[in-house]
Amino acid sequence: MSRDRAWVAKAAKERPTVGLRSFASGLAKSAACISLLLATVPAVAADNPSVPTQIVDLANKVDGVHPGFRAFHAKGIVVEGRFKASAEAARLSRATLFNGSSIPVIARFSDGSGMPTVPDGSPAMPRGIAIRYHLPGGHDTDMVTNSFKFFPVGTGEEFRDLLQAIVASPPSAPKPTKLEQFFASHPNAPKAIGSLPIPDSFADEEYHGIDAFIFVNKSGQKQAVRYVIAPRQVVHITAEEAAKLPPNYLFDDLAKRIAQEPLVFQLKAQLAEPGDQTKDASQPWPDDRKQVDLGVLTLTKVVPNSAEAEKKLLFLPTNLTPGIELSDDPLPSVRAAAYGVSFGRRSQ
Repeated sequence: MSRDRAWVAKAAKERPTVGLRSFASGLAKSAACISLLLATVPAVAADNPSVPTQIVDLANKVDGVHPGFRAFHAKGIVVEGRFKASAEAARLSRATLFNGSSIPVIARFSDGSGMPTVPDGSPAMPRGIAIRYHLPGGHDTDMVTNSFKFFPVGTGEEFRDLLQAIVASPPSAPKPTKLEQFFASHPNAPKAIGSLPIPDSFADEEYHGIDAFIFVNKSGQKQAVRYVIAPRQVVHITAEEAAKLPPNYLFDDLAKRIAQEPLVFQLKAQLAEPGDQTKDASQPWPDDRKQVDLGVLTLTKVVPNSAEAEKKLLFLPTNLTPGIELSDDPLPSVRAAAYGVSFGRRSQ
């Protein structure tokens, strides 16, 4: 663990909304860990790249270019299992995913950095799980979640601007730096990063679908939701404890645990109430909003040749199925667009 990353975590925990100068110094080296937002919209002319392309370009400036790896969440492991929905899920959505049958899944756990050798215990870094549900009839639907409780920004343009500010804020930059200025105008960004504790295991972390989606039931009723993937227990460790662990401890632990018994998570939906906004992922809904159990996700094994399998996988938050719709949140489309750009580059 680098000294910068340790300071980022300390600053985020103790003063998540202030102390931006110190916080920015560390984040300038680790903020590509912020994660998300990548690719499916085709790139435009080289002299006028799309926002998703600009995001991937900037991610590569922050964390470097690593051929064959994702621009974000470069370090991962692929697992398989099944999902079985609850009766309540079927009342909320007519999606085949929630009909109560046993649905095969493939999922990828990951560290949020764009560096494939990042130490698992690095602070100020989200951990993620992306899930593909193999539905009857040969169709799939995806969920992309991570340990952010809410995202640092609400639009693709703002995320691009955040990355630009990081690139423009080396230690020698005059004060206030571009990153300090960005944080001053986007106070939820340091708050979001401050919400990232370090898990003792991928199996003991809670993952959030920070974007809002719309469930549609058989009667046509609509309900805005945000996903939560909850473990049997949540266990976090300190940066000092993490620094004493091997650099791949999360991946080693996952392989060991899943060989002994399945990993079990509850898929839940946080329900919006009338008046709750759905377009800004940097604005969480109140904690007292009801969470409904959607079903049980059971992961049973690491796939053979995981490193090869993950290179072929492209998880898209816009890959939906009837009964689940996009809301007015702009981030899923930007994320899907940028993931496509990243996928195209790593596949060359």
